[in-house]
Amino acid sequence: MSHTILDPTGRSTTVAAGETRLAKRPAGLVGARVGLLENTKQNAALLLTELAELLCAEHGAAGVELLRTKRAFAQPAPPELIAEYAERCDVVVTGVGDCGSCSASAVADGLLFEQAGLPAAVICSDAFVATADAMAQLRGSPGYRYATTAHPVAILTPEQVRERAREVLPGVVALLTGEGA
Repeated sequence: MSHTILDPTGRSTTVAAGETRLAKRPAGLVGARVGLLENTKQNAALLLTELAELLCAEHGAAGVELLRTKRAFAQPAPPELIAEYAERCDVVVTGVGDCGSCSASAVADGLLFEQAGLPAAVICSDAFVATADAMAQLRGSPGYRYATTAHPVAILTPEQVRERAREVLPGVVALLTGEGA
């Protein structure tokens, strides 16, 4: 039985075969300028901000160079936004994919950052890995790696969000630096 995957971006064609080439990873994060792209989902900004603080305190990142909020959580970031991050940041963390459409969109954003030469760590909740994987496949990058956290994120208290940031930190660092790849 054949399955059709619909592109939530509204495009009518698929990406040409072949994986998206990932950006070159830094050996570490000391001095790295971090970009954060949040998607308006409840607790996304707090989770990303907590992660950035941990990247600075424990991995020597220089700080957050750019924090933006996407206007539409279910659509990929516009080219001018990707270009701004690529110009001003060394690495980017994006998400949180806590629903089907925002998970797919977060993966699309991660791949766009990678195409622009910027190492990206995408965070999705574990309930939506099928959607995230489908977007990676659709975008020509089956097996694209992203970090997961337990679902849901939106209903967590600030303290629980801090705990989640601590839990997802090793995966984010590995994605940004290529450790364990």
